[in-house]
Amino acid sequence: MTDSIQSLSPLSNQPLMPALTRQTMDYWIDGWQRTVLFWDVLRQRSDEYYQQRAKAVPNVLSFDAELVLDGRTLERPVNYGLVRVKPPEGVITDPQKRPFVVIDPRAGHGPGIGGFKADSELGVAMRAGHPCYFVGFSPDPVPGQTIEDIMRAEATFIEKVIALHPEAEGKPCVIGNCQAGWAVMMVAATRPELFGPIIIPGAPLSYWAGIEGKNPMRYQGGLLGGSWLTALTSDIGAGKFDGAYLVENFENLNPANTLWTKNYSVWSEADTEGPRFLEFEKWWGGHVNLNPEEMQWIVDQLFIGNRLATAEIVTSDGVRIDLRNIRSPILCFCSKGDNITPPQQALGWIIDLYEKEDDLRACEQTIIYAIHENIGHLGIFVSGGIARKEHQEFTSNIDLIDVLPPGLYEAVMTPKTAEAANPDFISGDWIVRFEPRTLDDIRAIVQPSPENERRFATVRRISEMNLGLYRTLFQPFVQAFASTQGAEWLHKLNPSELPYELFSDRNPLMRQIAELADQVREQRQTTSSDNPLLQVQAMISEGIIAALDGWRDLRDHSMEQIFLAIYSSPLLQALVGMRASDEPPRRRPGMEPEQIEFIKTRIAELKARVAEGGLTEAAIRSLVYIGMAGAGVDERAFEMLRHMRAKHAELSLEEFKQILREQFFALLLDRDEALAAIPKMLPTDAALRTEILGKIRQIVSAAGELDGEQAERLAQIEKLFEVTEPAKQESEQP
Repeated sequence: MTDSIQSLSPLSNQPLMPALTRQTMDYWIDGWQRTVLFWDVLRQRSDEYYQQRAKAVPNVLSFDAELVLDGRTLERPVNYGLVRVKPPEGVITDPQKRPFVVIDPRAGHGPGIGGFKADSELGVAMRAGHPCYFVGFSPDPVPGQTIEDIMRAEATFIEKVIALHPEAEGKPCVIGNCQAGWAVMMVAATRPELFGPIIIPGAPLSYWAGIEGKNPMRYQGGLLGGSWLTALTSDIGAGKFDGAYLVENFENLNPANTLWTKNYSVWSEADTEGPRFLEFEKWWGGHVNLNPEEMQWIVDQLFIGNRLATAEIVTSDGVRIDLRNIRSPILCFCSKGDNITPPQQALGWIIDLYEKEDDLRACEQTIIYAIHENIGHLGIFVSGGIARKEHQEFTSNIDLIDVLPPGLYEAVMTPKTAEAANPDFISGDWIVRFEPRTLDDIRAIVQPSPENERRFATVRRISEMNLGLYRTLFQPFVQAFASTQGAEWLHKLNPSELPYELFSDRNPLMRQIAELADQVREQRQTTSSDNPLLQVQAMISEGIIAALDGWRDLRDHSMEQIFLAIYSSPLLQALVGMRASDEPPRRRPGMEPEQIEFIKTRIAELKARVAEGGLTEAAIRSLVYIGMAGAGVDERAFEMLRHMRAKHAELSLEEFKQILREQFFALLLDRDEALAAIPKMLPTDAALRTEILGKIRQIVSAAGELDGEQAERLAQIEKLFEVTEPAKQESEQP
């Protein structure tokens, strides 16, 4: 009992006091040193920023490159350029493989994100043997350049790539990241003959789409009264739109990361996190400018107007930009964790253009989508894990993507296991399968709403009115008082720009930080990982993050409720000329007479040729027929087919694609007649028939033994390949 009482005495705690004091001192020294190192990282970031700004064409490519074509030399000059990316040491590209062209987004940041790391879109393509090209841009636009000028320049760049690779099998695969995605789609809609497969990661195409409570960024245009603010920003920028404003919008989406997490991660791990932070900030802080004409067009036609997905945009020379004109496979890669381009905005254009699957097939379009579960917007382009999985699978199966029959597919990836059939025909650690989907699957993702469309259509009209009022009443005065010096000061004071100025060597208070940081590194004293004050530090950080996240959620919810309250008003909708609620709020592309006539002619041609062709056409028709009963197109079947074709290279990839599409449509139009014609297309040589039938069995069973309807269809094809008695007698005649 006495011992217990003594254990509670304050004197008994005296041995603990020096330990607590020591831990406090250790933490204080460690924290102070980390603060100095953190300041030095910010100083290095500023120095890196000004070094980048001093370059004529700053970029963050991790590969060497050489200029192929300078957009400033074109008839309509633009600040874009085409470069050839040099393979890293030990990597050899094959001139017979289709080239890849990566186009970076001009959304406030500088170019290079597509080749930011060794494990990137460019790195993966080069390791697969493909020649690679990159389209980037300089910080300042050519005065007067427009979005149409950029479209024409990008078409010229792709023409140049095609001319440089006449021996390549297949047109270039073009990757348009983020906002470069909609630009690529517009070029492909006006010049479809230039493109091979098109990959658009994180690309917004349906700007009104989204889920209530999840996608607040789409409300900003309505809450600000439309695009008049874009015009004002360009005017006070003395004829330039500062890309730092776009970056600021991105940063406002996640204030916890912008105001705390990003910097806290560097401060808490100051000994190791500096290089990673500086690597990313080199791109994030490389702000670029746009012309007023460019930014105004983007906001009016796309962000607020949402005219791209409904074929409402017409170029200055009278060409309607209709995405249904694209003849290349389109692969949309998006993520549920992307708060900038959610899946609804990446995929909504599909149901904007098509009512049913037959409409999609009639346009001979192949659309594939892949949805990641949680990666963020930048991770789609930057993450090494994404590059080693999704981009690697897209690249290694690019020829399969190119020959897929018209329709809608989802790219499904499963881990490669030791039990997988035909492992030699699997590239990488994943098995990719393209499974057929319906437009109802897209509708389930996008969740289209007529009420939502009506609200945003009202925003579009309010925007047009406010822009007209601004241009008439205020723009002349703003432009008269705007100056280059004022624009420069506004640029420096921008929240996305100011930290570079404050923490640079231009600030006298920062000039001694480098020397002090060197001293700290020499005398570095880290506290032990079991120091309880580190746990307190982590708890405080988590509390700050939770508070900022709570404020963000409250802000976003309030924005949404204000938007819904204003633009759901029937009175406001009536005042801006919106019609009765039973009429669609915007144009929906229909089947134009000339397109209907084209389809009728095409159907007649296919039916007339259903019995034409020989052994090749019969074999491909058989493969398509069996494959149509399966869960999807497995990469192993195509790899086996490609392996066989390599031994007998009578057909080019383009010829194979054309035959496959014709056989696919023949089966769709009249399956019974198409199957009945197969025996007439086959040679009478029984041995040759048996050989081809054996190859068909190999290909269709590449992913495993067939069962169910596929097995029944294979048996049906086997009967069609049998040599009948009349054919045998005929073959025996001299």
